Amino acid sequence: MKPDFARFHLDHMSRRDALKLGAAGAAAATATTLAGGSAAGANKPNNGKGKGRSSKSYGPASGTYSDDMFDVDAVLAGAWDNGPYGPGDERGTFNELTAARTAAALGQFNPAKPVNTYQLGEEMFNGFPAFPSDPPRRHDMFLYVLGFEAPAGFVDGGGIQSSLTPIGPNKVAALEERFGENFTFQIATQIDGLNHIGVGEVFYNGNRGPDIVTSTGTSALGNENMGPIVARGVIYDVVGLKVATGKSEDIFVAPNGKAVLRDNYRVTLDDLQACLRRQGVRQPGAGDVPLINTGWTHLARSDAERYLAQQPGIYMEEARYFADRKVALVGADTWGLEVLDPAVTGGNAFPCHQLLITKEGVRIGESMVVDEAIADHCYEGVFIATPENVPGATCGSSAPAFLGQPGRAPRD
Repeated sequence: MKPDFARFHLDHMSRRDALKLGAAGAAAATATTLAGGSAAGANKPNNGKGKGRSSKSYGPASGTYSDDMFDVDAVLAGAWDNGPYGPGDERGTFNELTAARTAAALGQFNPAKPVNTYQLGEEMFNGFPAFPSDPPRRHDMFLYVLGFEAPAGFVDGGGIQSSLTPIGPNKVAALEERFGENFTFQIATQIDGLNHIGVGEVFYNGNRGPDIVTSTGTSALGNENMGPIVARGVIYDVVGLKVATGKSEDIFVAPNGKAVLRDNYRVTLDDLQACLRRQGVRQPGAGDVPLINTGWTHLARSDAERYLAQQPGIYMEEARYFADRKVALVGADTWGLEVLDPAVTGGNAFPCHQLLITKEGVRIGESMVVDEAIADHCYEGVFIATPENVPGATCGSSAPAFLGQPGRAPRD
């Protein structure tokens, strides 16, 4: 994490009180849309509600794990140098993605019911809000045209006009995208690599920053260690839970009319347990992919400043829970997974990233949009991702997919 990243949030977190909205009435008005209705297919979720299912199936209650900040000096002195998968490991909890678990994930579907494929990636656009850095992260895509003359205004808008003459006797024309300066995989939907976050010079499994950085990437822990991912996915619809239970104090309404968790909302183990109980889905286990829905994505196009200034999310207890479950990665529809409220964090910057990635080898998925799956009441399925095979890169930004079967609306 670059120092200017941390400074931005330490400087802006004090704005949280000004960002709160008193939107109880508007939130209640959206409750029918967000929490009710039925879906096509209407089959029970696999591994879901059933007689004899205990509370433990949905995960532990708040207070089960510690919320304490880790000892930074101890980490710098080597406390985290021995990773959970032994010397030389560069895959972290992706080691849990065994062939048997992939088969089990695929085997959860009812062969007599249709399987939908849901897009989890944010829809990109030029100027997509990105976490501040110097130089800035940018997604600026322009079109390159060869073989014919582009229409008026094309070049003025940033388009690139190459030769007007097609290539060869068969008159080949071509269109290609070109990116502006400072394009990065670290924008919008992504899976952070184990080389993305450290504690000072300390990175996952005893690697030291100065030993692994090169001018074109890292010599260890890079994207080449990910590979394609096929795993059981579990969606936690936290914002839907708050709407369904009338917790208007925990939400506000975005300009597009969608409910969103408030800016500094801490997602707790009680919330996670209540989501799975409501949805009838058992908790994630080793090699699974939990995905947390907060609604934060609905600000990306309408209020970029607010989108970047704060975010709801988990904190240390929840991070320790997911690490204990040995999940493959933890994802959310926010840009950074964890809550930033200094009343919760004590002013620490992104400690969940450090605990999950640097200590436990658990990657983090950011800006993973699960709205379409939730609209079909599909809370459990198969998570598929194919991160870019770029050695030394710090994340994969290819949009993942979620395979699932529409189910019944929760009985609120």
